[in-house]
Amino acid sequence: MRMRLAAAFLLVLGGCATTAPRATAPVEVKLIAFNDFHGNLQPPKATVDHPAPGPGAVRVPAGGAAYLASAIAQLRARARYNLVVSAGDMIGASPLVSALFLDEPTIHAMNLMRVDYNAVGNHEFDRGQDELVRMQKGGCAKHTVRQPCAVEPFGGARFAFLAANVVSPDGATLFPAYAIRSFGKGARRVKIGIIGMTLKETPTVVTPAGVAGLGFRDEAETVNALVPKLKAEGADAIVLLIHQGVNSKLGYDDRSCAVEGDLMPILDRLDPAVDAVVSGHTHNAYVCDYGRINPARPMLLTSAGSYGRLVTDLDLTIDPVAGKVIAKRARNIVVQGEAFTGPRGPVPLNGAVPRYAPEPAVAALVERYAKAAEPIAARPIGLLGGPALRESNGHGEQVLGNLIADAQLAATKSAAQGGARIAFMNSGGIRADLVPAADGGISFGQLFAAQPFANLLVVKSLTGRQLRALLEQQFASGSNTAQDPYILSPSHNVRFAYDLAKPEGRRIVLLTVDGQPVRDESVYRVAMNSFLASGGDNFTIFREGTDPTGGMQDVDALEAYIAGAGSLTPPALGRVEKRGPKP
Repeated sequence: MRMRLAAAFLLVLGGCATTAPRATAPVEVKLIAFNDFHGNLQPPKATVDHPAPGPGAVRVPAGGAAYLASAIAQLRARARYNLVVSAGDMIGASPLVSALFLDEPTIHAMNLMRVDYNAVGNHEFDRGQDELVRMQKGGCAKHTVRQPCAVEPFGGARFAFLAANVVSPDGATLFPAYAIRSFGKGARRVKIGIIGMTLKETPTVVTPAGVAGLGFRDEAETVNALVPKLKAEGADAIVLLIHQGVNSKLGYDDRSCAVEGDLMPILDRLDPAVDAVVSGHTHNAYVCDYGRINPARPMLLTSAGSYGRLVTDLDLTIDPVAGKVIAKRARNIVVQGEAFTGPRGPVPLNGAVPRYAPEPAVAALVERYAKAAEPIAARPIGLLGGPALRESNGHGEQVLGNLIADAQLAATKSAAQGGARIAFMNSGGIRADLVPAADGGISFGQLFAAQPFANLLVVKSLTGRQLRALLEQQFASGSNTAQDPYILSPSHNVRFAYDLAKPEGRRIVLLTVDGQPVRDESVYRVAMNSFLASGGDNFTIFREGTDPTGGMQDVDALEAYIAGAGSLTPPALGRVEKRGPKP
């Protein structure tokens, strides 16, 4: 009997010895991604077009930090292994409830959402690099005209800012270039490398003084140099968070890859080891298997639009034995928020799209800061005789841009303020329309929403020749091209005309001040905001101005102009003329 048992035991052992080892199952990791949140803590009264039965779409109210928090929590609950990531512009160009408090409440909210990584975008630099470092590290050091920690102490972000291509004078990156996260144990342990960066052109779209001394390196070259390092550290998957994007005119979850834009030349140069690219900057939403465009670069490309209206649900399936991604998929999910009534009428909740309850802790945070901002936002300023919109006409001119230029001229025309004779305003510095209430009333909150950057006014001397060269930069400087011109709004006493059919450098065919042709050798005192004064939006000629004189904040100048008028009629268009052959 003992012999039979021993023989059976040996047979069992022999069977175990000859059985092939079981395959190690793949590991699923979920990335929950968004971009271009821009401090939209409260529901932004914005919509997402959701496909409806038959042709057309229905507008779904979307966004709001408390609703985004719930959407993220639900996605996180579905996956044992997950990361929450942002592709930049989490802060900056924010509504009043966040911007008035230097975006501290947005960082608080993101801490509550348990964000893991944020790739810095261009708007993270709006208040300068020192203030951005404070956003990461916390504290109440004052780097701007506004008072930090006005509501409560600020501990900084509990998630990491990543900036692989932003280099300090000592050669080190301003923030870490990448991070590696491990998931699973033993044979099923996998690692994901996360690279984060902003667009190389960041210095041209923020106040140059705020990024002085920093270098912004080529995006593709930076990534490709990091890939071997990540692989050497055991990364089984590589994800790029980049604040650059493409344009798509199709639906928020369209998979056709009908895209174009500045990110594509970067993608075409990336090491194929990059598995997924979470992008932003264009505020477009898309999900694209980029291998359909470039088979040599089969990476997954995503963007969740803007303002927390969408969130991207991205899954990577990783083979831990082969050490590579074997499947990837993504979808954009509408973060349905609160019903509202907008300029086009009521926007009710829609049953075709899931609804989210506001997450209590984030909702309480938003309410706390909204109450702190309420008396400031509600303060009446004056009366406006109609809407002043930032929408441009066919010549690139804006009613609101003209109004702001007039306000800045009025604030700086006295000798004590620099004696400005003319003024210019950039369209990118205008973030919201001014639409008066039924009685014509305009509040400070509306002014702040239109001009949230807290720029100071500057007056400089420029010759007529420099003015002409400056206006030529609307069509030929950096990203300003004849195909995509960037038209400045002039004050009421300036007229200029341009003809894109003319050769470069000769496209300004008319330029007058106070009805008189501008003379090359004459000197003109010009008012502008501090962003333009340091060469922002590719207008480098502004830097050549001499005898600079400082002035008040731009939003204060606009307040004084509207309040002083009693009842102000928005200016008419007609200061800018486009000439040449008709299309």
